Amino acid sequence: MQSSPLRHTKILATVGPASSAPEVLEQLVRLGVNGFRLNFSHGSYDDHRKVFEAIRALEEKYQRPITILQDLQGPKIRVGKFADGAKHKLEVGQTFTLDDAPELGTKNRVQLPHPEILEVLNEGDPIYVNDGVVKMRVVAKKKGAVECIVEAGGAISDRKGVNLPGVDLPFSAMTDKDRQDAKFGQELGVDWVALSFVQRAEDVQELRDLIGSKSYIMAKMEMPNAIKRIDSILDVSDGLMVARGDLGVELPLEEVPPIQKRIIRRCREEGKVVVVATQMLESMTQNNTPTRAEVSDVANAAYEGADCLMLSAETAAGQYPVEAVDVMGRIISRVERSPAWKPLMDARSPQNVQNIGDAITLGAHQMAEQLDICAIVTFTSSGSTAQRMSRQRPLQPILVLTPEREIARKLNLTWGLQPHIARNVRDFEDLVPLASKALAEKGMCGKGSNVLITAGVPFGISGSTNMVRIVTL
Repeated sequence: MQSSPLRHTKILATVGPASSAPEVLEQLVRLGVNGFRLNFSHGSYDDHRKVFEAIRALEEKYQRPITILQDLQGPKIRVGKFADGAKHKLEVGQTFTLDDAPELGTKNRVQLPHPEILEVLNEGDPIYVNDGVVKMRVVAKKKGAVECIVEAGGAISDRKGVNLPGVDLPFSAMTDKDRQDAKFGQELGVDWVALSFVQRAEDVQELRDLIGSKSYIMAKMEMPNAIKRIDSILDVSDGLMVARGDLGVELPLEEVPPIQKRIIRRCREEGKVVVVATQMLESMTQNNTPTRAEVSDVANAAYEGADCLMLSAETAAGQYPVEAVDVMGRIISRVERSPAWKPLMDARSPQNVQNIGDAITLGAHQMAEQLDICAIVTFTSSGSTAQRMSRQRPLQPILVLTPEREIARKLNLTWGLQPHIARNVRDFEDLVPLASKALAEKGMCGKGSNVLITAGVPFGISGSTNMVRIVTL
């Protein structure tokens, strides 16, 4: 059995044609991938089931938890079709109409087959087409139509995507397909579900009502309205994903970096998982080495304290999926050896204390800073003790002992946590030999090392973190 690299910042890899073969998935696991994203915008249920089963087999082989995240597609707003499948070049200053008429489009108009959107659009609202290549603004509203002026020209053709930044859209974040997909994911037993097209907290709550509490929910922050409502969305989510690709279409590009920093900071403050996603090593879809700018991008996200970094096309469809994971892992490892890393983690370490558990973990972090501590061990049945410890961003590895396999899988995307499935314990004296054995198996600490242990007493009660002790192995 090969142990996973002990990195604090985790790696989430998207599965696709380039990586779905069991032998490729195994290579990624050996390189330290902590979780896999199943993108339900593509692939059949049979495809996803086969990948799911292959990942679970690898989890059994390597005896360590592997997270599986299901990413729901969400609604797709698209224009209709054009006569003869034509592609039209829209020029700056010309007018173009979006309407509900079923006729094929021309150089002057096309159907927007979403009458409810036409209803809520108003004069002055922006409309972006084809990933923001074409930018228009509404100048007149008519019955079943909006007339627009083109502000940035480009090509428009059949079924191109539409973005409406800042417009409150009057429909759910989930389509019928998403609801069916979510139910299928629950049948499989996915650990996380990522929700696309989130505009408000009610969108997340709708998914929670559908799937219950078995899986954690990650809200994808890809729309300006979600950024405005980040606090309420974070309250009902288990984590957030910084979906930089869609944010970069919906907002000016220069706004994306500060938004990324804001989302990471808020998640750290609340002890919720934050994943940075999209184009992190995009050039590695075609090349076996990244650009210097991409290396800096990955490093900066790790320096900011993001829980997890995600590879999308790089591992799903790129030519070098294994190399992409290897490069990302090496960048993260180098950051975590940097003298600049510790001050940045400490500078934003949350100090607010809301309950006894927060106070215990804050004190434990400060003790670990002052003493010669090899590792921090938490025992948890619900995950709350481990999440509190991660929130402090200690530099020591955090071994998480839990009797719940599902909790171990869910926690595996959280910064610094090294989940380990262990039998239940009766008391503290029962916990120490269990921790000592697990630390030795993972090559984390040897005999004579000092270890800091946090847990909730009595054991097995959720959210009862109330104890911290230091023991010498």
